[in-house]
Amino acid sequence: MKKIIHVNQHVIRRNTKHGTDEPVLTVKTYKENNYAHEAIIKTKDGVELAKVIYSPHKPLSCGARVWVELDTDTTDVDLIVREGENND
Repeated sequence: MKKIIHVNQHVIRRNTKHGTDEPVLTVKTYKENNYAHEAIIKTKDGVELAKVIYSPHKPLSCGARVWVELDTDTTDVDLIVREGENND
């Protein structure tokens, strides 16, 4: 089954504006939507590969409130740049 992790920027803005703490991540399948502040990406064996983290009260130094963290001992990242897209 395919799952999509969606970051809802409208909820991030609303939380920032009103001081609320609603979950901004939606994990979607064809059957349901589940809402969270953090999503942990694991193998079928339970090994954690990465986390999608929402941290409104302690953003990164660049100002990001949502980011993906991974352990490079178990996981690596390949970067793909597509021609014709904005690559700023």
